[in-house]
Amino acid sequence: MGRESFEEAYLSLPPWDIGRPQGEIIRLAEEGEIRGAVLDAGCGTGENALFLSDLGYDVTGIDAAGAAIRKAKEKSRGRRVPAVFLEWDALEISGLGKRFDTVIDCGLFHVFSDEERPLYFEELSLVLVPGGTFRMLCFSEMEPGDWGPRRVTQREIRKAFDRGWRVDSIREARFETNLGPECCRAWLSSMTRE
Repeated sequence: MGRESFEEAYLSLPPWDIGRPQGEIIRLAEEGEIRGAVLDAGCGTGENALFLSDLGYDVTGIDAAGAAIRKAKEKSRGRRVPAVFLEWDALEISGLGKRFDTVIDCGLFHVFSDEERPLYFEELSLVLVPGGTFRMLCFSEMEPGDWGPRRVTQREIRKAFDRGWRVDSIREARFETNLGPECCRAWLSSMTRE
């Protein structure tokens, strides 16, 4: 799905826009797995970022889709939650000129091509402080059918983060959509920048 497709998706209600934070992000916060300054890479309309900002975290949300960022800013103003939202390419996040303790990625990694993934990891390593954590929720290869984004295996995740990172955990998780009560099978991964 190209940038134009994402822009078009946000003109209506894309399946991943559930009107609340993902349950996995809520659990991470409840378990104390989010800390310090937070970057929400591929923030969409901002529900995860707004949730974390409302808890007191210094949150910046970025998305390449301008329509998503406009909606996120409207929500931020309407709810009086001080998250910062920027239309920004995740393959150029070092240009933000800011460092983060935690980066969350809820559905972004699995849209990158094999060629884009190394660029993304390099950018992540430039914006995460040493010892900073990257929390990623992506579709799992165990999700049946071919609807939705590319499926990702544990092996792919481990291979992608084999240099300069420590893979702390990869566990089965659920990715919520607005298409009904069924959740999609996913991996929730936690990596630490060494």
